[in-house]
Amino acid sequence: MKLISWNVNGIRAAQKKGFIQWLQKESPDIIGLQEIKAMEDQLDKELLAPHGYHAYFNPARRKGYSGTAIYTKSQPHEVLNGFGISEFDNEGRIQAADYGDFIFFNIYFPNGKMNQDRLEYKLNFYDASLEYFDKLIKQGRKLIITGDYNTAHKEIDLARPKENKTESGFLPIERKWLDKLTDHGYIDCFRKFNQGPDNYTWWSMRGGARQRNVGWRIDYFFCSQNTEDLIKNCYHMPDVMGSDHCPIVLEI
Repeated sequence: MKLISWNVNGIRAAQKKGFIQWLQKESPDIIGLQEIKAMEDQLDKELLAPHGYHAYFNPARRKGYSGTAIYTKSQPHEVLNGFGISEFDNEGRIQAADYGDFIFFNIYFPNGKMNQDRLEYKLNFYDASLEYFDKLIKQGRKLIITGDYNTAHKEIDLARPKENKTESGFLPIERKWLDKLTDHGYIDCFRKFNQGPDNYTWWSMRGGARQRNVGWRIDYFFCSQNTEDLIKNCYHMPDVMGSDHCPIVLEI
């Protein structure tokens, strides 16, 4: 199976840049999209029902903001939106598609750059996420957790670590949660196959950052330890345009 995650920075904008044609060409079994920035009634038939896919949407209550979507060839047993915590669920950041053999989480983790309140919101969201995941692990479930985590984990995961140590997205307290995630047995799938530098998934739109590959790795596939035997490969698609993020791929 081929699973893809992509922060599209607006699904309608991505559509104008050839998203549907790209989707049909790549033909993933499951794709999770973040930051769709649209309600379902704002989408045309092409986005609501791409050929060969079941579609599930979780828009934010606020128009033009956040939101997630899953396109999947096989219909899951169930798709849940949110953790059951209204302050997080209202922003349309969480989808969990249960396929029986595993649960596919598509999550747009918050950005903490706006102010201290949003940083606290992000950290609380992180803690609620891990608590939710761990409860499912105790039930014997296998988890694949993908999306835009909005934090670069280690210095190798961004081009300019020294200059960004005081910026949200690379603060020690944010990175510590990713340490905690791995300490709880969750596997950074990309790093299982690629230990090299200069591998990024997001680039600023300013100053030709993408052309110069001055980026951040903030989009991940993490899998629970009991899923490790399913993982075959994980890689980025930095040459795919249409967003300030690139798609990431997990083969299982």
